[in-house]
Amino acid sequence: MSKRPHSRFDCNPGCIIEAALSLIDGKWKGVILYHLLKGPVRFNELRRSIPCLSQRMLTAQLRQLEADGLILRKVFPQMPPKVEYSMSSLGLSFEPILDALGAWGEEHKALFRKAASSGIQNDERDWKGTQ
Repeated sequence: MSKRPHSRFDCNPGCIIEAALSLIDGKWKGVILYHLLKGPVRFNELRRSIPCLSQRMLTAQLRQLEADGLILRKVFPQMPPKVEYSMSSLGLSFEPILDALGAWGEEHKALFRKAASSGIQNDERDWKGTQ
């Protein structure tokens, strides 16, 4: 089981936000959760739906999401082994957040193209220009 990064939530008002974001931090957890919102998915199906994600990284991310209680892992007793992943009730509570992130990304996707084409990271000037 992974260790929760925050055991206390009374340090300051931002701690709660930081704790919530820590559950879906990283490049792939949000993408994995997005795919699992569609329903239960087998490991290889999930791997094919995110082709640039290595098997090792997918396994690690799935284990962390399961340890944090966001997804469920069901193993079917058959040969060859069949493993299916689905959202837990806690994971499903993230759906509005993922939808909001997706809408925000859609609205601001020009920023991502601009950063990719220039080869530099977005800075504060880029963000101010979109407001």
